[in-house]
Amino acid sequence: MLIPSNGTIMPCDAVLLSGTCIVNESMLTGESVPVTKINLPNPSEYPKAMGDEIYSPEVHKRHTLFCGTNVIQTRFYTGELVKALVLRTGFSTAKGQLVRSILYPKPTDFKLYRDAYLFLLSLVVVAGIGFLYTVVNSILNEVPAHTIIIESLDIITITVPPALPAAMTAGIVYAQRRLKKIGIFCISPQRINICGQLNLVCFDKTGTLTEDGLDLWGIQRVENARFLLPEERACSESLLKSEFVACMATCHSLTKIEGVLSGDPLDLKMFEAIGWILEEATEEETALHNRIMPTVVRPSKQLFPESKQATNQEMTSYEIGIVRQFPFSSVLQRMCVIARVLGEKRMDAYMKGAPEVIASLCKQETVPVDFERVLEEYTKQGFRVIALAHRKLESKLTWHKVQTINRDAIESNMDFMGLIIMQNKLKQETPAVLEDLHKANIRTVMVTGDNMLTAISVARDCGMILPQDKVIIAEALPPKDGQAARINWHYADTLAKCTSSSPAINSEDIPVKLVHESLEDLQMTKYHFAMNGKSFAVILEHFQDLVPKLVLHGTVFARMAPDQKTQLVEALQNVDYYVGMCGDGANDCGALKRAHGGISLSELEASVASPFTSRTPSISCNLFCIPSISICLNLMSLKEFGDVFNCS
Repeated sequence: MLIPSNGTIMPCDAVLLSGTCIVNESMLTGESVPVTKINLPNPSEYPKAMGDEIYSPEVHKRHTLFCGTNVIQTRFYTGELVKALVLRTGFSTAKGQLVRSILYPKPTDFKLYRDAYLFLLSLVVVAGIGFLYTVVNSILNEVPAHTIIIESLDIITITVPPALPAAMTAGIVYAQRRLKKIGIFCISPQRINICGQLNLVCFDKTGTLTEDGLDLWGIQRVENARFLLPEERACSESLLKSEFVACMATCHSLTKIEGVLSGDPLDLKMFEAIGWILEEATEEETALHNRIMPTVVRPSKQLFPESKQATNQEMTSYEIGIVRQFPFSSVLQRMCVIARVLGEKRMDAYMKGAPEVIASLCKQETVPVDFERVLEEYTKQGFRVIALAHRKLESKLTWHKVQTINRDAIESNMDFMGLIIMQNKLKQETPAVLEDLHKANIRTVMVTGDNMLTAISVARDCGMILPQDKVIIAEALPPKDGQAARINWHYADTLAKCTSSSPAINSEDIPVKLVHESLEDLQMTKYHFAMNGKSFAVILEHFQDLVPKLVLHGTVFARMAPDQKTQLVEALQNVDYYVGMCGDGANDCGALKRAHGGISLSELEASVASPFTSRTPSISCNLFCIPSISICLNLMSLKEFGDVFNCS
């Protein structure tokens, strides 16, 4: 199929064969940031890059256009149109699977309704006994037949009140109207009664407890393998031509859509912080030339002192062309670009990503000895930390060779340049709402895809974990090299010091060694378990007996995949919790649907999977109003239930 240049909504799943596309995948992922899709490499052209690897839509997502996503903009080269090969249609597509999960969800067994049916069944038994007693007694007293029939049926209609369903329906309709007035819409009315019984609420972090965007807190450069003092601004004149700023200007996946910069929020904040300008080749230019026409970045004139703007032409003409980009990979946890400064013969490689990963790919003599300590200090404070690295490439590398070079050949022997520190601020209302929930004896749990230490820090900041409480991290390791699966336990404060040789603790020993250290400690200190998605999967598979203990005391679940969020909700329900779920994206879709009371803070298409949807992206109106309204509804329904029952 051919992808139109003005964009389209994909009717199927397809793999991109030629050209590039900028796609909005918010319908599937919940992220409103457009992503760039590149064509699938040809093994004959890039034998080292592909090898004998078999295409998979899950692995090669950056080459796959998913059904239902919006192609905003396309770009083709040398007259070759944007082509894609159709992979799946209908319910076999990614959107089809989402729709199928919404139409045919796993049935939820609500204890309230189960108990209500048992109660009605008991009333039927009582009515049957009363019916038989009335009939027998009336026959013995020689009561007329028509009177016996009327009195016997009267016993049944009084004992099993026919007005009960109508009374409960009226209460639900009234509650729906109250919810609508405060901007909350409900597509599953039977969940309203359940919401009054919630005793645990799971929260997504980014966009729910915290703001959507990131702010640049500062940078900390490295010179001669030593950290310099943190700097608040990255756009100072002294840093203008530094490799550090060059990396911030080039190592990103930003693009222009209708003249406006668009891309990952982190990349946007990073690029805005240096005040540079990005220029892309126009559609007409790319149609006439080949794909190696670079995107160019250069500092804006406002960055130069007024005294030098007119005289220093060398500074004002300074610009960098991005020759090739290796996109960010969540598996590799890094991205890399090859760029060249205008007028220079040699090219440069710039890399950014997770600090631990970047440090492992750098020359060890360029990494500061206190790297782990500095990194731990920032992550404990809830900052998101990105590391930067640089490498001068050999002069023999030409533009054409760069287009076929293997990624691994570039991402090695780098020079460590320093850290970018980003801040994800809490929403103003978050601590107050969580405090109100705790006062109502409603437990709160964080389920996020973010870093473990960052999630723990946010949990402490918002009051989910109190200052005196201790956090125990469960690190589960799968079977490997003949060794059985095991779990390492350690406090969050000693995470950086923990190694794979940490002693494993049996599940029977947990209360003794980790929880009940002393009676005084037990009364003063509360313990919280924290784990990531990989550990959660290993525990579900190999340590089933541990699951109830961990979910009863687990507060932070980091790096969780969408299906793992659903599994966590089910595990909490299995230990008799009434679970609420609050999220803002389609990646929370399964958990929102599975929870007793799921509320979406997003009005995107995937929010139809959530029983409740809020027009306001704030947890204050959602999780503060819904319990109070639902409890009032339950009391009203209980009163009507009692009145009808007492009449009998």
